[in-house]
Amino acid sequence: MQTSESLFSNAVIPRADRPIRLGSLLFTMVEPRPGYEVAYNRWYERDHFYSGCMIGAYTVSGGRYVATLAEKAKRFGTNTDLNKGSYLALYWILDGHHQDWDAWAVKQVNDLHATGRMFKERDHIHTSFYGLDAEYNAPGSIMPIELALDRGYGGVVAFIIDLAPGKSGADVTALLNARNLPGDVALSGSPLPLDPTSPKDVPQDGSERVVFLSFSIEDPKTVWEERYVPLARAIEDAGIGTIAIASPFIPTIPGTDTYTDQIW
Repeated sequence: MQTSESLFSNAVIPRADRPIRLGSLLFTMVEPRPGYEVAYNRWYERDHFYSGCMIGAYTVSGGRYVATLAEKAKRFGTNTDLNKGSYLALYWILDGHHQDWDAWAVKQVNDLHATGRMFKERDHIHTSFYGLDAEYNAPGSIMPIELALDRGYGGVVAFIIDLAPGKSGADVTALLNARNLPGDVALSGSPLPLDPTSPKDVPQDGSERVVFLSFSIEDPKTVWEERYVPLARAIEDAGIGTIAIASPFIPTIPGTDTYTDQIW
């Protein structure tokens, strides 16, 4: 049996050998309705971030991000309203336990609905589970994806890619593996089905999509045109799919109302 002393003497540990390994993730992009921005932010960070996800077994980590007007000005894609989706929450789920986590989460959120602890004045813009397809590191980076939500990066970039007919997550992975990618560490993932007993305010999305998430050491707006726009164009030029939305996000500041007055 390999000891921890020998395993963690290596800076880079293959995914298969990691005791804590990301298997799937929850991606939830939400828009509070006008006039409820502050209350929504407080509800989410003080209650739902924990009660809806973090206290569940097999949750590895979670993070919250926001797109203010400055980040939204950088957005592009085929989505009909790129101004919607101000808040992004990400949750990492332990490999091999997606169904266990989902069963808990559905029961938990239904219980929160029943006890009046949900928030009606908000809309889901894109909420979906994704299974990890691949992890990517910038040249010289030894960062494992499992630690990305805890690192305190300058921001995260999210691409939602609508796949062309006959294309799959494997095609996205092949293209990304052939490039030096922006960001310190990144992932791509393919959708997993939502439980049919999930609350009805979470829309079911049957689209063939892939998510790409890139964690940027610097504020991603500062390298947007140089690094991220060309990557999105390369995905489209390769015929893999179209960009539904490409957006930078910056971290929220817990315990404050910072940015709540900057999303419109």
